[in-house]
Amino acid sequence: MNPDHLRLNPTAVQFVKQFTDAGKPVAAICHGPWTLLEAGAVRGRTMTSWPSLKTDLQNAGASWVDKEVVNDQGVVTSRRPDDIPAFNREMIRLFSEGQGKSRSTRKVA
Repeated sequence: MNPDHLRLNPTAVQFVKQFTDAGKPVAAICHGPWTLLEAGAVRGRTMTSWPSLKTDLQNAGASWVDKEVVNDQGVVTSRRPDDIPAFNREMIRLFSEGQGKSRSTRKVA
């Protein structure tokens, strides 16, 4: 299912909301942050995404940056498939450490 359809699925959005509310680590690449946006989980976070989501994320209260990977408050985001190596490294680090919202913010360039 593509991210545009996923963000319209109330069950999927609630699932993501429960993860972020509990401070569990989450990772999203490309258009994936749309579901985080729908779950109300972007306000106050620095994030990246496919460039066309920039305005949506900013309007929802996120600070958008054009970087290959960002980890802020236990949410790892990346822009595009070319960023997958950096995305995977940071996602694995995040998941292995169990870092979530309750831990300190780590922003990766």
